[in-house]
Amino acid sequence: MTSPPALDRIWTVPNVISLTRLVLAIILFAVIEGVAGGQPLAALVLFVVAAATDWVDGWYARRFDQVSRLGRIFDPLVDKVIVCGTFVLLADRTGSALLPWMAVVIVVRELVVTAIRAEMERAGRDFSAGWSGKLKMVFQCVAIGLELGSRVWPELAAGGLSVHAAAVAVAWLAVLTTIWSGGEYIIAARPLLRSAQ
Repeated sequence: MTSPPALDRIWTVPNVISLTRLVLAIILFAVIEGVAGGQPLAALVLFVVAAATDWVDGWYARRFDQVSRLGRIFDPLVDKVIVCGTFVLLADRTGSALLPWMAVVIVVRELVVTAIRAEMERAGRDFSAGWSGKLKMVFQCVAIGLELGSRVWPELAAGGLSVHAAAVAVAWLAVLTTIWSGGEYIIAARPLLRSAQ
């Protein structure tokens, strides 16, 4: 019996890594809820591991030809769960560099892009993340990492810049690139959206 084509496979290594990241995200959210109880370092470590494995599954899928339809949907979905969930939970904290309105902007952008991507996939067109999308993901992850880091090392500073101040600056960069990349996705999808009317 022949094995199914790569695009139809479910239990590929990248998909298992993505599933593991989803489990890590759930644990991370539980730990963040307990940050006030003294677990910010555990939250930081969990977030760094979860964010790092996003690169690993994408690299593995391309390197060993294990790109799948499920992976193209599941991988960005897990990314959104981790980033949006962490932003929302941290924005609820007193003194957080991540403000509630920032979390709203990020969640709305992800919902809009997810809807556009679903329509593009349905039409059989590739809608992979562009450079702006990857850049916003980097800034979002760095902002979250710095925010958690500021809770682990509140007194740490470099050149007079505290970790919290750095988190504030990167959070703004994350919001700006989030809006920018969302606009690019909408512009790129306009021809398809017109034809669907």
